[in-house]
Amino acid sequence: MFISIPPRSTHTFRWATPALVALLWAAWVWAATRPGDSQAALLLEWGALAGNPDTEGLRGWLDPEQWLRLFSALFLHADWAHLLGNLVFLLIFGLPAERVMGAWRLLALFFLGGAFANLFAVLAIGAPDRLVIGASGAVSALIGAYLALFPQARLGVVVPLGLFLEFVRAPASLLIGVWAVLQVVFAYIGPAYGAVAWAAHAAGFAFGVLFAMASRQAIARRLRKLKGY
Repeated sequence: MFISIPPRSTHTFRWATPALVALLWAAWVWAATRPGDSQAALLLEWGALAGNPDTEGLRGWLDPEQWLRLFSALFLHADWAHLLGNLVFLLIFGLPAERVMGAWRLLALFFLGGAFANLFAVLAIGAPDRLVIGASGAVSALIGAYLALFPQARLGVVVPLGLFLEFVRAPASLLIGVWAVLQVVFAYIGPAYGAVAWAAHAAGFAFGVLFAMASRQAIARRLRKLKGY
């Protein structure tokens, strides 16, 4: 069901993940340096706007700009903490996924998974005065792909034990599984419901798992070429 992962001695130049980090950071700096009114207008112009489920709202999706917003919203963030969280997880999961998937397939996963996650969140929220912004859905897609590609990997976790912090390694499948369940729970009953598009996280994660599984044969062929047989 899963492809074999090449040893760490297999060196491939990974540029897509750093490029995404740079683009997300540059977009935030550019938006943050604009005047307050311009920042609000920027979010309204390029963020993914939730719509009404009535006929008029559905007609709005005939406008290509509505579909473009699903992609442009990936580069808008509410604040530096929102951006930083996405950048950290993008590096943690994007770099090893790119090593196996390749740069162009990872970029396709990021943009398609992010757009799908934003679309799902827009339809799930259904309130015309809500904006969906941020790369969280795209990063969730990378996390889902990571689980599909590295099902037996272990991740380092810092656990507070009284007055001390203990660094332990736990199965990635366990940690990501707990994370995925929380996304689904928070999508409906979470304390930040309405402020965080938890539905986008869950949809992006599911997209990433399916994308990796559907691409496993192509990825396996790529790895064979890298190994020279």
